[in-house]
Amino acid sequence: MDHTAFKAARKNLGLTLAELSRILDVDARTIRKWEADENASTGRRPNPVACRAMSWMLDGYRPKEWPKEK
Repeated sequence: MDHTAFKAARKNLGLTLAELSRILDVDARTIRKWEADENASTGRRPNPVACRAMSWMLDGYRPKEWPKEK
């Protein structure tokens, strides 16, 4: 999953950066970097484990940290 697909998955799930950061237990700035173009000065590849978790959530898995109003 590249940065574009990662951001699209988050938006498809209806999650904010803050909500996803709580679910993945990472800082929101880290997610912002994963979603940035890798060629940008702050961009980096999304973490492979985070990508796997995003795939599970797209398939319907909802962790206990999932926002209650979603």
